[in-house]
Amino acid sequence: MRKMAIGIAALAATGLLLAGCSSTPTTPTPSETEDAIDASGVTLTVWTDENRKPAIEAAAAAFEEETGGKIELVQKNFEDIRTDFTNQVPTGEGPDITIGAHDWLGSLVQAGVVSPVDLTDTASNFAPVSLDAFTYDGQLYALPYSLETIALVQNTELVGDDAPATWDDAIKAATDAGAERPIVINTAGQTGDAYTMYGFQTSFGAPVFVSNADGYTSEVGMGGDAGTAFAEWLGANGEKGDGYISTTIDYDTNNELFASGKAAYTVQGPWAIEALTADGVEIKVNPIPSAGGETAAPFVGVQGFYVSSQSKNALVAQEFLTKYLATYDAQKALYEADPRIPAWNDLATEVSSDPVIAGFVASSQNGVPMPNIPEMGSVWDLWNAAQVQIIKGADPASTWDKMITDLQALIG
Repeated sequence: MRKMAIGIAALAATGLLLAGCSSTPTTPTPSETEDAIDASGVTLTVWTDENRKPAIEAAAAAFEEETGGKIELVQKNFEDIRTDFTNQVPTGEGPDITIGAHDWLGSLVQAGVVSPVDLTDTASNFAPVSLDAFTYDGQLYALPYSLETIALVQNTELVGDDAPATWDDAIKAATDAGAERPIVINTAGQTGDAYTMYGFQTSFGAPVFVSNADGYTSEVGMGGDAGTAFAEWLGANGEKGDGYISTTIDYDTNNELFASGKAAYTVQGPWAIEALTADGVEIKVNPIPSAGGETAAPFVGVQGFYVSSQSKNALVAQEFLTKYLATYDAQKALYEADPRIPAWNDLATEVSSDPVIAGFVASSQNGVPMPNIPEMGSVWDLWNAAQVQIIKGADPASTWDKMITDLQALIG
């Protein structure tokens, strides 16, 4: 739904320059730390896309040399993997391992096509949000490797480098600087964009779904006083209020207004950096400021590797994940192939020497995984529509309450 599929291509120009500059020691191979398993006669089939295939090849080569097993890499269009995996695994076809996104997880678990993975020995190397993203009913179902999120992007010529702590601070700084527009926020025009607004919503304590130690539940969490407070803030800043948030702003218009120097701030993802700086605007990336008093927690998307529930070589597949892909070298190769925020902590620290990447990493540390439960698919239309109505001037409380009631009825 976001323009995420292209990854962080805009950061490649800076991020890849860092790739050869690391002094971080390489992770020992299994043969240096313990005996590798004997996988002679075993062939693991791994589904990947074009971007990540070269990165996996190095780990596959090491696995083959040390275990006697074979890795068959099958290149697929990323957009096809989820459906093909869900359809083929129950028939005994499909791969042993596939790359995939974390928000597929709920439907994959319900379809019975994935198995839990055990990262006991390496879990501490990964960003906690990446592990949370792949956790369902208290079980971890994938090896994470990358993150993506949105953050506050500011025009430093207008408002400097300092991160505003609150929405009001940002508006004041931009107004004092004489910005034509203090901030632009994509609403996808008349469609609505609850994804982009989510950091502000969570700062009111109104998460889309309630979560507990086992992950997200199906209980809607954005009702009650907290949800109403967010809705009223949205209305106050909408077209009949202060006018900072408007349904005239779609993705491209948002980027053009910021790139032309008319707006002091925007909320965008790394995929937009190239467009935002196309006309030479100098930027700083910071976490999203709070509007409601709590930490603004944007959605975080995570990608990683799942194991098929029907794999005839599940133990070998687990070995490939935990001993050959859960290493600094393999994670770095994946980053170089497709430069998204690394889930591997040391690598994320390394690439954060680039201040743009550092800003998105900081934002991701405040963030929460987009819910991986199947019910999430039912939320977007009602949620987006309610926000558009409120921005255009509908009564915030009653509009929001109706959305909550309709959503609860829809998901049962």
